[in-house]
Amino acid sequence: MIHTRRSYAGMCVAPHHLAAEAGRDVLKAGGNAVEAMVAAAAAIAVVYPHMNALGGDGFWLIHEPGKAPVAIDACGPAAGLATPAFYEGYSRIPERGPLAALTMGGTVGGWQEALEVARGWGSAMPLPDLLAEAIRHGRDGVAVSRSQHQLTAKHQAALCQSPGFAEAFLIDGRLPEIGERLRQPRLAETLALLGHAGLEDFYRGELAVGMAKDLEALGSPLRLDDFKAYRAQRVTPLEVELEQATLYNLPAPTQGVAALMILALYERLKVSEGESVGHLHGLIEATKRAFLLRDRHVTDPGRLGVLLQDLLGEESLAREASHIDPHKALPWPHEPAPGDTIWMGTLDSEGRAVSFIQSIYWEFGSGVVLPESGVLWQNRGISFSLDPDALRGLGPGRKPFHTLNPALARFRDGRTLVYGTMGGEGQPQTQAAVFSRYAFHGMPLQEAISAPRWLLGRTWGENSTNLKLESRIPTQSVEALQALGHDVEVLPEAFSDTMGHAGGIVHHPNGLMEGAHDPRSDGGAAAV
Repeated sequence: MIHTRRSYAGMCVAPHHLAAEAGRDVLKAGGNAVEAMVAAAAAIAVVYPHMNALGGDGFWLIHEPGKAPVAIDACGPAAGLATPAFYEGYSRIPERGPLAALTMGGTVGGWQEALEVARGWGSAMPLPDLLAEAIRHGRDGVAVSRSQHQLTAKHQAALCQSPGFAEAFLIDGRLPEIGERLRQPRLAETLALLGHAGLEDFYRGELAVGMAKDLEALGSPLRLDDFKAYRAQRVTPLEVELEQATLYNLPAPTQGVAALMILALYERLKVSEGESVGHLHGLIEATKRAFLLRDRHVTDPGRLGVLLQDLLGEESLAREASHIDPHKALPWPHEPAPGDTIWMGTLDSEGRAVSFIQSIYWEFGSGVVLPESGVLWQNRGISFSLDPDALRGLGPGRKPFHTLNPALARFRDGRTLVYGTMGGEGQPQTQAAVFSRYAFHGMPLQEAISAPRWLLGRTWGENSTNLKLESRIPTQSVEALQALGHDVEVLPEAFSDTMGHAGGIVHHPNGLMEGAHDPRSDGGAAAV
């Protein structure tokens, strides 16, 4: 059994232990929570490349005691040339390859903006020090993780059609085995260049010129002007008041509003017993209400038809809660949203905390690895419709819909919790499972993450929208959910990757830190 990690000096949680240790080492050297997260973010882009990369997007929630949380949107918009006309002859945007690499990679700009937020916190650590572990792992190589091996095997045929994939992620043309050393020397040199020249170079320097040239040559619509124009943005987080805590999440283009709404609706159901059928049914039905509103409204921030914060107001929440039947499941034909991502959290000795997500959308994103820089590029833009008038229609400069949504809770008793997960459609559901178990039903944090989970919607590589349960959920609970009308599928695994890789860190008023990570991942909670 995995137990909650405890410390008073600092904590980093990540779905790969080397990333958690990179962040922990920065905290140990006197760095702050943001600096630790930049180190962890750079490291995990090397050691967990099937889930995230420098050519992907990121979102931040930064907590400083006594101040309002700071949110950073590091989502890259569609290229200036990314129009339906560019995709003439296609009924939809291709899922892999250069045509799928149509949005700017925003995450490095998010690192830069987060370091600006932390500039007033004291003397800064040198950027080369923050990137040192990532550079070392790229040059010396890392042991291929179980999930990287499995997902490479699953998608190898399709991914090997993308330029640069086989050279970067296969070894002598074959699938790397679990534990086999994988080196990424070009990516290591790119990170070393960023450490020397600064993160700005990714968008407006030598590195940007090389990446733009490679993308254009391969057939992507991205150009140097798209790099030059990009900057991450500080945005106002969405929030919702619960009895015990105020919860925060990211606004559009993310599904953060859904994550907040699920928990606010569930609280109104007044379920008394955790892990009961009422607990699961209540969260599942709250998820359906939240997803219906999400899919009606969430799109590029400049195209919203409503204020998302208004959906979290008392009148809206009361109306949605009234539609939840405790004795009957809402029928569920739903268009699922896939996605593969990492969530990480950091906490420093001053109580400053970060909840962070970094993603390339599908496993290995577009599959395109740029020849000069070794940077893997995302395929987030394939979520656009080629109908420009659709809610999420493609257009130059528009931001794609994002499943990413890092979460933060500030409790009335002085505790702070940063938490989150990867898993596309499952992200808000897993957040709801973890938070409700911990906050509403008194479960220790590690148990709240390890306990059996469920997913309403898409699993990796499939498009089914039924309710998937891990095999550890008791048979009587499965039968009761079926009797309520849920279309249930029991997965064979006791701990399934389908349920995402969650983590969390709690900071108590007395300074105690508690960190927990998901046994479904290759990660860890590393304490100072």
